[in-house]
Amino acid sequence: MTSHKGHVASAIECYVKQYSVSKQQAYDEFNKQIANAWKDINQGFLRHTSMPVPILIGVLNLTRVVDIIYKENDEYTHVGKVMKDNIASLLIDPVPV
Repeated sequence: MTSHKGHVASAIECYVKQYSVSKQQAYDEFNKQIANAWKDINQGFLRHTSMPVPILIGVLNLTRVVDIIYKENDEYTHVGKVMKDNIASLLIDPVPV
């Protein structure tokens, strides 16, 4: 789906069009789904599995990164102050261990 501006529509825009809801209602629904997904991830870490822990931790860390990038806005496409500060704190001013 493309918008009238010629860019590919976001998931929020698709949800608004498909379900005839406001943008705020779409954001609320997505946030609810994200909260439920985090509950599933956390419960999954409490169960015994044959999957090696380093692989699980890698998946969890990737999930954390995606959560930070897309939590409030699309900080990947539209890099703002929050993302620049996150990158700086990670790569330029890391906490000594």
